[in-house]
Amino acid sequence: MKIEVKSKKGLSTILSVVVDKKTIQLKMNERLSELQKEVALKGFRPGKVPSSVIKSQFGKSVYGEVIDKVLRETSSKAISEKKLRVAGQPKIDLKQFGEGKDLNYELMIDCLPSFKLNSLENVKAKEYKVKIEKKIIENKLLELAQQNKQFVENKENEKSKISDQITFDYEATVNGEKFEGSEGKGVQIELGKNLFLKGFDEQLVGVKKGETKLVNAVLPANHPKKELANKETKFECKIINIKKPVETSIDENFAKMMGAKDISDLKNLIEKQISSQYSQALNSITKKEILDQIEKIHEIELPKNLVDQEIDLMTKNLKPEEKEKHKTNNEKLAKSRIKLGLILNEIGEKNDLKVTDDEIRNEIQKQIKGMPGQEKMVLDYYQKNPGASQSLKGSLYEEKIINLIKTKINLSSKEIETKEAEKIIADFNKPNIDMLHSPKTKSSKKDKVKSKKISKK
Repeated sequence: MKIEVKSKKGLSTILSVVVDKKTIQLKMNERLSELQKEVALKGFRPGKVPSSVIKSQFGKSVYGEVIDKVLRETSSKAISEKKLRVAGQPKIDLKQFGEGKDLNYELMIDCLPSFKLNSLENVKAKEYKVKIEKKIIENKLLELAQQNKQFVENKENEKSKISDQITFDYEATVNGEKFEGSEGKGVQIELGKNLFLKGFDEQLVGVKKGETKLVNAVLPANHPKKELANKETKFECKIINIKKPVETSIDENFAKMMGAKDISDLKNLIEKQISSQYSQALNSITKKEILDQIEKIHEIELPKNLVDQEIDLMTKNLKPEEKEKHKTNNEKLAKSRIKLGLILNEIGEKNDLKVTDDEIRNEIQKQIKGMPGQEKMVLDYYQKNPGASQSLKGSLYEEKIINLIKTKINLSSKEIETKEAEKIIADFNKPNIDMLHSPKTKSSKKDKVKSKKISKK
């Protein structure tokens, strides 16, 4: 095999590759021999089909298969031999091929740029530690108590009221006719939440256990059966049970019910949860502050094909007119992403950073523990989606790089209260408000951070 650099301009390199016909013929013969053992043709015993017969019947497809394999192997070898750092998929231009001929092709390659990492000592950033006020913790405790309120059965003949929990069976009809799904058993709703059908709850106020109540309601517009959408429906409801809410005591039993050892432990868990949510938002701001400065102190020529690929990825769900309208901004964002990706990867490689399989497994276990009751779903997701584990590995790798960068820059720390944290997050989001009214690209998800002052989880 002969490999020559035909041209080199900027980040683009063209290699000329020639594979002699003897090599091609040798590989053809090897493949034909393999087929001789595999192919079964009428009139011949298994494994005894002459190679000439196989060639006459399968020659063209075998040649195509061999050439495809040779192209993969030799192009990879050519890139390795010339020590090129490839950006994206190289293009192949066949110049000469055919049985009995040398294979001659050109390999057009966009290369990753070589650049020097600049010192990070002048990069400045601030990290925040949020102090969670007692009032916020107390409010969260009340919220948890409200979400986990207890119910006791009504007294005999006591009528239902808003906030009561009511259990009933029903039979429904549209124009006097039953329909699929027109019966329900043991349906349980909390009156006043209006989670069943609009106007349904109010009509069950004032009923007693054992009573039958006729309720009129309209089926939703998005009903699975289109013919039933927006139809007036009569529900004959038999009241099975009625329970009224009782005030939940925020005591040791409540704490244990919520998975804590005692009230003090529950408060600590709440504080950690809220603090963690603020930290996620504020860490995103710190990270962007660092990356913006790192990007500015590096000048890097970018491979055009990588920029084009990133733009295509960002705008794949946009209409042509929207792509054109935001063309300049999309190109700027794509270049920023590619540039930062190159810089971070270079830092990771220079410092021999790696993510181990154990670290990936530990992170998955952490996610599983953070989603009680959904452990199997999380585990299945990673087991059935190899790309998810690869994406997680990428996130962990980036996190390692960012943590390393923080040790090399001028990083200060400041403790703040939630009010100041809210202001910092709001001020950061101001420049991104316009994105809410423009076509959504990855930027709107990446740049905007959310405050999670009161978690509903």
